[in-house]
Amino acid sequence: MSSPKSAAPVGEAQPPKIVRFLELIRFSHTLFALPFALLAAAMAWSANARATPPIGFRWLDLLGILVCMAAARSAAMAFNRLADRRIDALNPRTQSRHLPAGLLSVGAVATFTGVCSLAFVAGTLLFLPANPIPLYASAPVLLFLFGYSYAKRFTALSHVWLGASLMLAPLAAWVAIRAELAWAPVVLGAAVLLWVAGFDILYACQDYEFDVRMRLHSVPSRWGVAAALRVAAACHFGMVGLLLALPLVYDGFGVVWLSGIAAIGLLLVYEHWLVRPEDLSRVNRAFFHVNAVVSLGLLVIGVADLLW
Repeated sequence: MSSPKSAAPVGEAQPPKIVRFLELIRFSHTLFALPFALLAAAMAWSANARATPPIGFRWLDLLGILVCMAAARSAAMAFNRLADRRIDALNPRTQSRHLPAGLLSVGAVATFTGVCSLAFVAGTLLFLPANPIPLYASAPVLLFLFGYSYAKRFTALSHVWLGASLMLAPLAAWVAIRAELAWAPVVLGAAVLLWVAGFDILYACQDYEFDVRMRLHSVPSRWGVAAALRVAAACHFGMVGLLLALPLVYDGFGVVWLSGIAAIGLLLVYEHWLVRPEDLSRVNRAFFHVNAVVSLGLLVIGVADLLW
């Protein structure tokens, strides 16, 4: 779900291996999910502060969330590159990715995936002894994240699987801090699911012809690009509706939040205006630029309202 990095010409000096790994997993795109985890954490901390008696803030909880988010996403992205390396080699859009282009070896990426997976599990230890739930859930979470890499081989709902994977970010952050589940993170997580599914459908439109030829499953390959764009728009409409409903189940949000969601809605309208069935040239602009603003914007709006 990310644009490929062009391979360097043969004979040209390659960047350091650590840089190649960061490019492989598109580490900068961690900001798509991390702001939602931090927003849910801020909501949980605010709820703790208003509890009777109040529950204090722990720096180790924040560190645990950051470590687990970065490690889990890195492991999942590296595994995805491993699982898709043969498909990527056949797709003109992705054949310059690191594994098909030979910039990294299969063994190196497999080792990187294992190290990141262990780092994720180790990160859950930071919530002990008060909260063992993250540790118990770490293995099932990793398996679910890895499972997404094979979803497009058998279901057009692969976009929903990806959305559910990122939905875990706010759910896990809330559970890590409060050791319970509540409607507030569920509603926020459902909004994340629809947001991610919507923009992943937009992104998949670029591979419509390739997916049809390779018999890979996606909303565009099954119903066509025009219908896929309508499904993506419906997902984002539902996302905005859920975000507007969030104050009904979480009393920490009010006017600032609702005003901000109106602005987010306009951004999503702009995103869909950029992408037309007959012109997919601006998909990357819609995918990366607009969605980065949406993710970071929601974090800023939410924290501002909580402070207000």
